[in-house]
Amino acid sequence: MSRKQHHFKGAEVSCCVKYFLFGFNIIFWLLGAAFLAIGLWAWAEKGVLSNISSITDLGGFDPVWLFIVVGGVMFILGFAGCIGALRENTFLLKFFSVFLGLIFFLELTAGILAFVFKDWIKDQLNFFINNNVKAYRDDIDLQNLIDFAQEYWSCCGAHGPNDWNLNIYFNCTDSNPSRERCGVPFSCCVKDPAEDVLNTQCGYDVRLQGELDQQKYIYTKGCVGQFEKWLQDNLIIVAGIFVGIALLQVRTMLMKMV
Repeated sequence: MSRKQHHFKGAEVSCCVKYFLFGFNIIFWLLGAAFLAIGLWAWAEKGVLSNISSITDLGGFDPVWLFIVVGGVMFILGFAGCIGALRENTFLLKFFSVFLGLIFFLELTAGILAFVFKDWIKDQLNFFINNNVKAYRDDIDLQNLIDFAQEYWSCCGAHGPNDWNLNIYFNCTDSNPSRERCGVPFSCCVKDPAEDVLNTQCGYDVRLQGELDQQKYIYTKGCVGQFEKWLQDNLIIVAGIFVGIALLQVRTMLMKMV
């Protein structure tokens, strides 16, 4: 009698683990499908699918690629985890565990390298932001991403407003016919709480003024410095999120091996 009870209890735990993994992976799979769908839709809207040559244009970072790559990986892993857990397919479960372990290892390696080579990463971040400043008007998604970053961190350019000289529309050269010459994007502007309507021309000609006068109208701190300050101020939260994700991955891998 005791042996039967013991066997029933073991089967119940196994069933709970099975459906917990299935539920976890189906959420993971649906999120991946949503990311992938958004990425492919945005990619198609830009006409990239009808103009393959535009794929080779790497002047600036295209946020759509982030959605496609992350969504694709999540979709494949979620699908493998769902079917593997539901059908108790050891091959798919091993595939999921190995891939999740690889991602965990890459995250751990990236964290260590980021700490060791922080100065090199800072230089690469400067290079990355400046490249995307140059391509600001070339891609609407990139433009929205830069505007969001500048508004969120109250910054302008990589190191300051003069970084916008790198952009053909905002540079201060005499040969620049653009109305935005010697200006900055509206996302660099200090927001007036009394304004109900967004003034997209608030950055026009602002860099023709002295630095002290500029501070009245636009943010003069660079986004690299502001991002570093934000990381320092939120170090515990950021570290907690990464540790939480890592522990969830480790727990999921261990449960796959049960």
